[in-house]
Amino acid sequence: MKLRIAELRLELEHSREDILTGVAKRIGISPENIHSLWVLRQSVDARRRQIGFVYTVEVLVKEAVGRKVLGKNLPGVGLINERPTLPLNRGSQPLAWPPVVIGAGPAGIFAALKLAEFGYRPLLLERGPEVRQRTRDVLNFWQTGELNLESNVQFGEGGAGTFSDGKLTTRIKDHRVDEVLNRLVAAGAPEEITWLHKPHIGTDILREVVEGLRRQLLQMGGRVQFGARATGLLQEKNRRVVGITVNRNKEIPAGAVVMAIGHSARDTYSWLLEHEVAMEQKPFAIGLRIEHPQSLIDHSQYGDFAGHPKLGPADYHLTCHSRQHQRNAYTFCMCPGGQVVAAASETAGVVTNGMSRHDRATGVANSAVVVNVDKVDFNSGHPLAGIYFQRALERSAFSAGGGGFKAPVQPVADFLADRQPSQLPPGLIPSYLPGTVPANLREILPKEIGEVLAEALQDFDRKISGFAKDKAVLTGVETRTSAPLRILRDEDCCSINTPGLYPAGEGAGYAGGIISAAVDGIKVAEAIIRRYTLPEKQI
Repeated sequence: MKLRIAELRLELEHSREDILTGVAKRIGISPENIHSLWVLRQSVDARRRQIGFVYTVEVLVKEAVGRKVLGKNLPGVGLINERPTLPLNRGSQPLAWPPVVIGAGPAGIFAALKLAEFGYRPLLLERGPEVRQRTRDVLNFWQTGELNLESNVQFGEGGAGTFSDGKLTTRIKDHRVDEVLNRLVAAGAPEEITWLHKPHIGTDILREVVEGLRRQLLQMGGRVQFGARATGLLQEKNRRVVGITVNRNKEIPAGAVVMAIGHSARDTYSWLLEHEVAMEQKPFAIGLRIEHPQSLIDHSQYGDFAGHPKLGPADYHLTCHSRQHQRNAYTFCMCPGGQVVAAASETAGVVTNGMSRHDRATGVANSAVVVNVDKVDFNSGHPLAGIYFQRALERSAFSAGGGGFKAPVQPVADFLADRQPSQLPPGLIPSYLPGTVPANLREILPKEIGEVLAEALQDFDRKISGFAKDKAVLTGVETRTSAPLRILRDEDCCSINTPGLYPAGEGAGYAGGIISAAVDGIKVAEAIIRRYTLPEKQI
């Protein structure tokens, strides 16, 4: 019998043996009666003066022992009912050609993996290069300011998340999350991601994991083409998609097309709209990046235990509701021990993002501080109005930075006072490359957004002492928090007006982050599998 034990609290210094004895004591049995133990979740508990860890574990015990434990009705202790796995059976609708998956981010990769697992021989197309070449191009951009429009933080194998913290936290409750995590581990991710409360891989390891996922796909019969930018749909008179155009000069037949393009493929959104694919505006968030010494965050969150090797760099998540403006502000994509990075994908536009390596050892904490925006801010009902709104802000930031993709920066104190920056905080140099220029970020942002951010920063300072003081600096602008639109689909994950087209992942408006995008890619693949037979031909 398997039992789950939640809220098992142990001191900061403990061993694996302490977990076993702690569980045994909690449920009132001898450790010898526990045949197996699995850690399901580990999180830091900093609510008390003595910081510790809280575990959720699963144990295997004999039937009689388990019944005795359950009879005590202990809080946080319950029986694990094994969930039956629903069979995924292939459909009966004929499929002439293999599916084509557009975009090698999490949604596209995991859609292709699931299709390949079931024998559909998918073709995965990626407009950018493979991850090693992409990494070289990105590093060159950060060092020289020379942007490659098809190989950057947004485009290329692995998607935008490849140059991030590699955070795998998600709020979705879906059995496919375990499938995603297990595949990532098989591709080279650390096993700890399956049980840490806030798992992350780090951009350095994530690049290797992406290559491992590609190897899995090829071993199962899938194919990958890089430098293959989708530029149009091939359709029958009834609008059914039967293929795609690549690089404007090559036609590829497709039994189904998974559109997993990511949130920055603005040119793709444009031609999809020209094909009259149904889409609508979607709210998102914009703002700035804030940086602090990591030690400031550690001391705020961990007190005297700050710097303890078992804790690592501390993180935070803060929210604020502005009653005056009826808007929400919050921190987003917090990167402990990381750096602020240039994430542009268009000429004459500055975009910020955050990134950490696995060790999170830079000594600087950063996070986006953003405010929700919607059609009222866009001042237009056009489906692409959110993109135009983003682009205008990015170009203003580029101009304020003086060109060359340098970013405008401002001490928080000057931002709150709405004044031109005097000088940057001593000892804190903005990490953004290719470089930074002092500027008044209030002049870049819409007036109301700047006011809400100022209100939020002061509120956050009451929660984390020093958050808005002289050791904090802001870099602008953060605009690519999520997709600015949604490509509409039905309950079977197919476009509502374009048969054969399957929007997927963050770029389609159905996910936010690596895990949820990967899960959505699997969902879409399952929908295709349930509908179609194996393909009759090969591409």
